[in-house]
Amino acid sequence: MAKIVVVDDETNILELIRFNLEKDGHQVLTSTGGEEGLHLIRSELPDLVILDVMLPEPDGLEICRRLRHDPATALVPILMVSARGETLDRVVGLEMGADDYIAKPFSPRELMARVKAALRRAKQNQQTSSAGRELRCGPIMLDTEKFQVVVAGQPVSFTPKEFKLLKILMSHPGKVFTREQLLDRVWGFDFNVDTRTVDVHIRYVRQKIEPNPANPIYIKTVRGIGYKFSGDNTE
Repeated sequence: MAKIVVVDDETNILELIRFNLEKDGHQVLTSTGGEEGLHLIRSELPDLVILDVMLPEPDGLEICRRLRHDPATALVPILMVSARGETLDRVVGLEMGADDYIAKPFSPRELMARVKAALRRAKQNQQTSSAGRELRCGPIMLDTEKFQVVVAGQPVSFTPKEFKLLKILMSHPGKVFTREQLLDRVWGFDFNVDTRTVDVHIRYVRQKIEPNPANPIYIKTVRGIGYKFSGDNTE
């Protein structure tokens, strides 16, 4: 059983989600307002947040941004819900740090599939973090327990998606990952995201860790396939 907070100002949608989650054995806490929902999430620290985009001030995207910049909630998985299903809206939600996105109207079956996938990925991440490992390569240190990256002795801010990308690559030095594999591991296999999203996030990561992002020495492009992390990695 997971503790799940649902924030949606449409009461019929809220009750639909609550019914299906409770039917599956989860503890469900709900809110219809942005500020109230943000307070509820921060006080309860749930296992998953289901967050409507179109909320009164602040909207769901702003709430997502605030949660991702708060160390206490930075790793809580967030499933965004909205009547707007355009690609741009999905990408904006992901850039803000959402883990998945479902467009209204949705079926209870699709909702529960995405909830289960998000909880499964979160559990896998927690198992990795609980090992308290530090990944190191040259001046780069990634702390999986503290959700922290240090480059040349200086802490560097990473979004959750950027952090996951770097962690995956550093954990397997020399291994080539296709863009599809990275999409699967970071965004989830069942999420419809263009592979160019991976390229954009790789560029952001390079800007933060590479001495010269235009000529990277750590994250190498394998032409026609994907990316690999180059360098010795000691834990």
